[in-house]
Amino acid sequence: MKIFMTGGTGFVGTYLAKRLISEDHTVTILTQAVNGTELKLTGLSYLMGNPTTKGKWQEAVRDHNVIINLAGASIFSRWTPEQKKILLSSRIETTSNLFASLPDSAEHITFFSTSAVGYYGFHEDEELIESSPSGDDFLAKLAYAWEQEALRGQNKGARVIITRFGIVLGKNGGALGQMIPLFKYFLGGPLGSGHQWFSWVHMHDLAEAFIFLLSYKNISGPVNLCSPNPLRNKNLADAIGKVLQRPSFMPTPGFMIRLILGEFGDVLLKGQRVIPRRLMESGFKFRYPDIEEALKNIMLT
Repeated sequence: MKIFMTGGTGFVGTYLAKRLISEDHTVTILTQAVNGTELKLTGLSYLMGNPTTKGKWQEAVRDHNVIINLAGASIFSRWTPEQKKILLSSRIETTSNLFASLPDSAEHITFFSTSAVGYYGFHEDEELIESSPSGDDFLAKLAYAWEQEALRGQNKGARVIITRFGIVLGKNGGALGQMIPLFKYFLGGPLGSGHQWFSWVHMHDLAEAFIFLLSYKNISGPVNLCSPNPLRNKNLADAIGKVLQRPSFMPTPGFMIRLILGEFGDVLLKGQRVIPRRLMESGFKFRYPDIEEALKNIMLT
């Protein structure tokens, strides 16, 4: 298949592009700049353009039968009013421009658009599945607006799949890239109470889920891309400490996280227990459903 990807030079996009090419798909990555560090693989090409603004790049979208929309400013920042506008516009404008690029009759197109488990808002022990309602905090409202914009693709006949990511764990970046150095310097531990739920996914399983969904034509709409075994933040810290053979008892006080990060701090101190019900019912098999094996693969190989 011919795949058009936004956000393809980031942590997830780079891994996913390589995996798709290994399946003999061709991938075009839309990027605002080429600096020489990009992947150089047969079947991979780059197209210059800014997805948040209309341009000639939109003409290329029609030549592809799969769109993967990963673009959006990182939520890992202090959410000032100006930053909130950037978080929203980077997602909505990109998705709107992709929708406008679709042909009027787009039945042959599969449109993947990213979202996050933050869609559900903050919860205690309740298990959340794809049909669970959205939350009312800023991140939940952001995810809801993003999803609604992507679902407009159904009006043109496209198969729209909303991929709600858990926290993606992989090599050389992401959440673990921030956490591992603290543990190596004996500063690792739970965040706040450590009681909050942590919904996660190994990068391998995330990419395999995309491959699975490409061929499993009966699925559209929201799909949770996370391990079937979420865990509490304290148990995550214990697992990292065990794999690295480092202590994991140095908690970061919740008030300090909120002082430094403001409203974004709640994303780290609260959480949601999300289950990938639709993937499981469709027969998808996770290679790394359990955190300790996932961490061993990422950190020790």
